[in-house]
Amino acid sequence: MLTIVFATLLALTAASYIIGRRRAYAVVGGAPENLHSRPVYHGAFVAAWVGIPAFFLVLVWLALQGPVVDVLLVQSLPAEKTSGLDPAQIDLLVSEIKSVAAGNIFGQPDAIVRAAAQQYKSWQGIAQWAMFACALAAAMTGLALTRRRISAAFCARHSVERVMNIIMISCSLVAILTTLGIVISLMVEALRFFDRVSPAAFFFGLNWEPQIPIREDQGTASGAFGAIPVFTGTLLIAGIALLAAVPTGLYSAVYLTEYANPRVRAVIKPILEVLAGIPTVVYGFFAVLTVAPAMRSFGETIGMDIAPNSALAAGAVMGIMIIPFISSFSDDAINAVPKSMREGSYGLGATKAETIKNVLLPAALPGIMGGVLLAASRAIGETMIVVMAAGLIARLTANPFEAVTTVTVQIVTLLIGDTEFDNPKTLAAFALGLVLFVVTLILNVFALRIVQKYREKYE
Repeated sequence: MLTIVFATLLALTAASYIIGRRRAYAVVGGAPENLHSRPVYHGAFVAAWVGIPAFFLVLVWLALQGPVVDVLLVQSLPAEKTSGLDPAQIDLLVSEIKSVAAGNIFGQPDAIVRAAAQQYKSWQGIAQWAMFACALAAAMTGLALTRRRISAAFCARHSVERVMNIIMISCSLVAILTTLGIVISLMVEALRFFDRVSPAAFFFGLNWEPQIPIREDQGTASGAFGAIPVFTGTLLIAGIALLAAVPTGLYSAVYLTEYANPRVRAVIKPILEVLAGIPTVVYGFFAVLTVAPAMRSFGETIGMDIAPNSALAAGAVMGIMIIPFISSFSDDAINAVPKSMREGSYGLGATKAETIKNVLLPAALPGIMGGVLLAASRAIGETMIVVMAAGLIARLTANPFEAVTTVTVQIVTLLIGDTEFDNPKTLAAFALGLVLFVVTLILNVFALRIVQKYREKYE
């Protein structure tokens, strides 16, 4: 039904655009030069006021339909069916009724549940048809009202621009509110965690074994939530990845922009960018099936003990994954340097290598830093490669040949299963997420300071 609603609204919006244009031509007798705005703006004005209110109404309806139908469903149940049930049990009963209504029947539901499922399906159908009727009425009302406003003196362009401004402001507000929601949710759950676990034990503890405590006083008794090993593993793997990716990506960008002929560039650049489209789970398979065994065999050959799941294997494969980010950003930044700066350097007698080192790279540093920052964020937030190639055990070590874990892996591990959000084990994931968010923010600020410093020098 929802597909029909959106398809109908799209068709009405397209038809209203055509109607608005034709109306604009009609009011001036086919002479568009007599219009204040071009006919395309009149069509866009009518289409905007036909489509946008109707789509907004559908979205609001969908947001409210579920809760309203659930309340009606609970109120329609007999009192003996819901008496003595807490909210969680009532939610479970409603879920059972919805499953029966969807045809997913497990066991033998009683007659009350089957009757409620039929009533639920009936209300869902009524609500969907009512939504369709209201959206259609809103669209037709908008068409009727806006079509009347079209005249030779009507400022359709200004109206369309105001609508576009409202849309862009709304999108910006959605992005801001989403960010605030993420930060607030992390902070609230992290504070709940720190009510149960000492912040000192979390930030300075050296033992990470997040288990559900058996007794209430067992949360921090053994320092099981010391996050130092997790942070160390994250930095170790991300550092290895950046050490592998930054020189390779930067040098490849310099070669492609300054040394390679167009034919070579046309072949190598797409190959590099293909790496960015490979799923991370494929990189994980490559790391665990190819890179890690090869490193272990090489270590045995030279008498060095390398773990089957090592930070070096995970970091090396992660470095291959983020090479396209650094290479692409560096390539664009170097190409954006004005040609006059190159020619001025050559005119002063500098060689190509000296021009690259002293002119191009400093001038392109803001773009290069953007690529490195994006690559670092991708490395810090990567999960699949670390799960498959590095391991799950938190170990405090700086040895790249040993197995370590990262913040993202621990967040995934802690939130797997049916654990409720009322114990330190589950809430620890939000504390880790908050720390990761703060660290990323600090890195962003630091990178912006570097960019501003060099912009003042070269602009």
